[in-house]
Amino acid sequence: MTEVQAGQVPVLDPDERTRDRVLTAVLEHGPVSAAQMGKLLGLTPAAVRRHLDTLSRHGVIEVKLISNAKSGAGRPARRYVVSRQGQTKIGDDYLEIARLALKELAATRGGQGVMEFAERRFAHMESSYQPLVDAAGPDVAARSKALARALTADRFVATSDSLNPHSAMAAEQLCQGHCPIQELATTFPEFCDAETEVFSRLLGVDVRRLSTMASGGHVCTTHVPTGRAVVRKRVSAPAGTVRTNGNISNHQQERP
Repeated sequence: MTEVQAGQVPVLDPDERTRDRVLTAVLEHGPVSAAQMGKLLGLTPAAVRRHLDTLSRHGVIEVKLISNAKSGAGRPARRYVVSRQGQTKIGDDYLEIARLALKELAATRGGQGVMEFAERRFAHMESSYQPLVDAAGPDVAARSKALARALTADRFVATSDSLNPHSAMAAEQLCQGHCPIQELATTFPEFCDAETEVFSRLLGVDVRRLSTMASGGHVCTTHVPTGRAVVRKRVSAPAGTVRTNGNISNHQQERP
């Protein structure tokens, strides 16, 4: 590709533009054969295979062997599909779509609409984690460590470390090293608030979010008091319920 100077808009060469068309065809029509793509795009079979080979080398697409559904005889046909790696790369577009959709929701229903959406998003997490946390018993520290294990099983890479044990200031520091919605939460901190509320209900104590990756932290950190904490009776918040008591959100309470 021609080198792009500072301030210039990068321009794809013809090969790259055609390769993008081939990838789009695989995404939209896969599993699809090279011959079918040639007809769809108006390209020769040789040209299609050249671009397919390049996309395969980069791990963006992969070959799927499909047997003859009618007779089951003969060599399986080669069909092309987008690989998991390719789906991840293409997923950037879906992130932008999600961001635009949430902006539209905020424009029509305000922050309450976004908060209700975020709460519904975390409802499944709360229901699936509750038995795991309750199995740890009434000790808040044990519950926090159980929550960390549940989060880690879902690839949040979480830990729960004890601070100032055996004192009135005792606490657990619950940290998450991975956030799958970090980019969205940067624009919509309601997701961080909803998650923090779920943690509070799961653990049975008031927790405080100290930092989030969405706001620039290298991990998401939640302070869980245990020194004088007594697990309160759990009251599940109905889906879509938004706090209206004027309290400052957990996201706004964050410390640098």
